[in-house]
Amino acid sequence: MKLFELQPAPGSKKLPKRKGRGHGTGNGKTAGRGHKGQNARSGGGVRPGFEGGQMPIYRRLPKRGFNNIFAKEYTEVNVSDLNVFDNGTVVTRELLKEKGLVKKVVDGVVILGNGELTKKLTVKAERFTKTASQKIEAAGGKVEVI
Repeated sequence: MKLFELQPAPGSKKLPKRKGRGHGTGNGKTAGRGHKGQNARSGGGVRPGFEGGQMPIYRRLPKRGFNNIFAKEYTEVNVSDLNVFDNGTVVTRELLKEKGLVKKVVDGVVILGNGELTKKLTVKAERFTKTASQKIEAAGGKVEVI
Protein backbone atom coordinates (compact mmCIF):
# COMPACT_ATOMS: atom_id res chain seq x y z
CA MET A 1 0.00 0.00 0.00
CA LYS A 2 1.42 3.33 -1.09
CA LEU A 3 0.20 6.81 -0.25
CA PHE A 4 -1.01 7.47 -3.83
CA GLU A 5 -3.00 4.21 -3.80
CA LEU A 6 -5.23 5.35 -0.90
CA GLN A 7 -8.90 5.64 -1.85
CA PRO A 8 -12.10 6.14 0.14
CA ALA A 9 -14.30 3.09 0.67
CA PRO A 10 -16.68 2.48 -2.24
CA GLY A 11 -20.00 4.26 -1.69
CA SER A 12 -18.68 6.54 1.06
CA LYS A 13 -18.34 9.62 -1.16
CA LYS A 14 -21.64 10.88 -2.66
CA LEU A 15 -22.16 14.04 -4.65
CA PRO A 16 -24.83 16.45 -3.34
CA LYS A 17 -28.22 16.58 -5.08
CA ARG A 18 -28.34 19.56 -7.45
CA LYS A 19 -31.96 20.66 -7.23
CA GLY A 20 -33.63 22.59 -10.05
CA ARG A 21 -30.98 21.87 -12.72
CA GLY A 22 -33.13 20.37 -15.49
CA HIS A 23 -35.55 17.45 -15.75
CA GLY A 24 -32.78 15.02 -16.70
CA THR A 25 -31.55 15.10 -13.12
CA GLY A 26 -34.91 13.95 -11.72
CA ASN A 27 -34.95 17.06 -9.55
CA GLY A 28 -35.63 19.76 -12.15
CA LYS A 29 -38.55 22.17 -12.57
CA THR A 30 -40.20 22.00 -9.11
CA ALA A 31 -36.91 20.86 -7.48
CA GLY A 32 -38.55 18.04 -5.53
CA ARG A 33 -41.13 20.34 -3.90
CA GLY A 34 -44.19 19.22 -5.86
CA HIS A 35 -46.78 21.58 -7.40
CA LYS A 36 -47.97 24.60 -5.44
CA GLY A 37 -48.97 24.43 -1.79
CA GLN A 38 -47.45 25.79 1.39
CA ASN A 39 -44.24 23.77 1.22
CA ALA A 40 -43.61 24.68 -2.43
CA ARG A 41 -43.34 28.39 -1.61
CA SER A 42 -40.20 30.16 -0.52
CA GLY A 43 -40.31 30.58 3.24
CA GLY A 44 -43.15 28.05 3.29
CA GLY A 45 -43.78 25.37 5.85
CA VAL A 46 -45.05 25.44 9.40
CA ARG A 47 -43.25 26.52 12.58
CA PRO A 48 -41.50 23.94 14.76
CA GLY A 49 -43.95 22.16 17.06
CA PHE A 50 -47.01 22.84 14.85
CA GLU A 51 -49.25 19.76 14.60
CA GLY A 52 -51.74 20.82 11.96
CA GLY A 53 -54.02 22.70 14.35
CA GLN A 54 -54.16 19.90 16.90
CA MET A 55 -53.15 21.11 20.36
CA PRO A 56 -49.35 20.65 20.31
CA ILE A 57 -47.65 18.36 22.80
CA TYR A 58 -45.83 21.19 24.54
CA ARG A 59 -49.23 22.66 25.43
CA ARG A 60 -50.92 19.33 26.22
CA LEU A 61 -48.39 18.34 28.86
CA PRO A 62 -48.69 19.95 32.30
CA LYS A 63 -46.01 22.24 33.64
CA ARG A 64 -44.10 20.79 36.58
CA GLY A 65 -42.21 22.35 39.46
CA PHE A 66 -40.96 25.85 40.01
CA ASN A 67 -38.24 27.71 38.14
CA ASN A 68 -36.64 30.41 40.27
CA ILE A 69 -35.55 33.21 37.94
CA PHE A 70 -33.50 34.82 40.73
CA ALA A 71 -31.46 31.68 41.54
CA LYS A 72 -27.69 32.11 41.37
CA GLU A 73 -25.65 29.53 39.47
CA TYR A 74 -22.33 28.80 41.14
CA THR A 75 -19.45 26.80 39.66
CA GLU A 76 -18.33 24.15 42.15
CA VAL A 77 -14.70 23.44 43.07
CA ASN A 78 -13.64 20.87 45.70
CA VAL A 79 -10.97 21.63 48.31
CA SER A 80 -8.91 18.65 47.05
CA ASP A 81 -8.70 20.26 43.57
CA LEU A 82 -6.82 23.24 45.07
CA ASN A 83 -3.73 21.06 45.72
CA VAL A 84 -2.52 21.85 42.16
CA PHE A 85 -1.45 25.33 43.35
CA ASP A 86 1.87 26.13 45.06
CA ASN A 87 2.14 27.20 48.71
CA GLY A 88 1.24 30.85 49.32
CA THR A 89 -0.75 31.28 46.10
CA VAL A 90 -3.73 33.66 46.04
CA VAL A 91 -6.42 31.59 44.30
CA THR A 92 -8.94 33.66 42.29
CA ARG A 93 -11.57 32.70 39.74
CA GLU A 94 -9.20 33.81 36.90
CA LEU A 95 -6.50 31.47 38.23
CA LEU A 96 -9.00 28.60 38.51
CA LYS A 97 -9.98 29.16 34.87
CA GLU A 98 -6.34 29.31 33.79
CA LYS A 99 -5.56 25.96 35.49
CA GLY A 100 -8.66 24.38 33.90
CA LEU A 101 -10.46 23.67 37.19
CA VAL A 102 -13.52 25.62 36.00
CA LYS A 103 -14.76 26.12 32.45
CA LYS A 104 -17.06 29.11 32.83
CA VAL A 105 -18.16 31.23 35.76
CA VAL A 106 -21.76 32.48 35.66
CA ASP A 107 -22.62 33.99 39.07
CA GLY A 108 -19.51 32.93 40.95
CA VAL A 109 -17.48 30.09 42.43
CA VAL A 110 -18.36 27.98 45.48
CA ILE A 111 -15.65 26.00 47.27
CA LEU A 112 -16.89 22.62 48.58
CA GLY A 113 -15.30 20.63 51.40
CA ASN A 114 -14.67 17.30 49.62
CA GLY A 115 -11.16 15.88 50.02
CA GLU A 116 -8.10 17.14 51.86
CA LEU A 117 -5.95 20.24 51.38
CA THR A 118 -2.19 20.03 51.94
CA LYS A 119 -1.15 23.51 50.71
CA LYS A 120 -1.26 26.89 52.47
CA LEU A 121 -3.44 29.04 50.17
CA THR A 122 -5.40 32.29 50.20
CA VAL A 123 -8.67 31.48 48.45
CA LYS A 124 -10.99 34.20 47.11
CA ALA A 125 -14.48 33.06 46.09
CA GLU A 126 -18.14 34.06 46.30
CA ARG A 127 -19.12 31.22 48.67
CA PHE A 128 -17.51 28.60 50.91
CA THR A 129 -19.08 25.67 52.72
CA LYS A 130 -18.32 25.40 56.45
CA THR A 131 -16.12 22.32 56.00
CA ALA A 132 -14.25 23.95 53.10
CA SER A 133 -13.37 27.05 55.10
CA GLN A 134 -12.36 24.88 58.10
CA LYS A 135 -10.05 22.74 55.94
CA ILE A 136 -8.43 25.77 54.26
CA GLU A 137 -7.78 27.44 57.63
CA ALA A 138 -6.56 24.16 59.16
CA ALA A 139 -3.95 23.94 56.36
CA GLY A 140 -2.77 27.44 57.36
CA GLY A 141 -4.53 29.31 54.55
CA LYS A 142 -7.02 32.18 54.44
CA VAL A 143 -10.62 32.40 53.23
CA GLU A 144 -11.82 35.62 51.55
CA VAL A 145 -15.46 36.03 50.49
CA ILE A 146 -15.73 38.34 47.47
